[in-house]
Amino acid sequence: MSKNNGTNRRDFLSTLLKGGAAACAGGILWGGFVQEAKDAPLVLRPPGAVSDESFLAKCIRCGLCVEACPYDTLSLAVPGSGIPTGTPEFKPRQMPCYLCQDIPCTVECPTGALDVASVSSDDGQSLDINQARMGLAIMDYHNCIAAWGLRCDACYRACPLIDKAITLEYSRNERTGRHAMLLPKVQTDTCTGCGLCERACVVEEAAIIVLPREVALGKVGDNYLRGWDSEDQKRIKNAVAPDDIRQDQATDPLDYLNDGGLDYD
Repeated sequence: MSKNNGTNRRDFLSTLLKGGAAACAGGILWGGFVQEAKDAPLVLRPPGAVSDESFLAKCIRCGLCVEACPYDTLSLAVPGSGIPTGTPEFKPRQMPCYLCQDIPCTVECPTGALDVASVSSDDGQSLDINQARMGLAIMDYHNCIAAWGLRCDACYRACPLIDKAITLEYSRNERTGRHAMLLPKVQTDTCTGCGLCERACVVEEAAIIVLPREVALGKVGDNYLRGWDSEDQKRIKNAVAPDDIRQDQATDPLDYLNDGGLDYD
């Protein structure tokens, strides 16, 4: 074999090995990206973000929304963070959304991953940041100073939609039996998920935190959604109720209760 042929063979093998290593690395990176996409249920997106599946399909990781944010609220996820790399997110405890009226982050999005229409007024003529639903604040009353019987309304005061998204409700102090407590309560239909309340919370581990709405609200289990079918009817009909009263003989459960079957107040 000539020297030239040997050199060409070595170059070919070197290129092949480098290509294989690059493909392997690419596969690992892509595998990590896919895994991150599956493992990021608690990520909070900018105002107007479409559903997460659609968001990941539309977002081109351009970073324009991050650049447009005047408060440095948004950042691009980095590899290993558990969030799809390059996608925008924010952490309220570090820097919440200050609800810019002109919503520059959403306006700058070129692909519709951040949908201007979802943060527009009802007539569609102007932007309305109060329509944003970035997440939903939830209370941990075990960690809340107000629930201990002490006076604290930091989250309530920090809320930009005060007395709308967070209200204060009187509750009896069971510990003392004599005093009233003012407990913050999040109004699900109004909360924007901006996170200003979480940022303002005075305890070390915030007693009010913002979660994605689908996580905070949950959903009805499939076993309930299955609905009523003929087999359910058969099982109920053949079941034996107390005092050998069968379900098919009862007209109203309250009739059974009122006849003394159960003692209740």
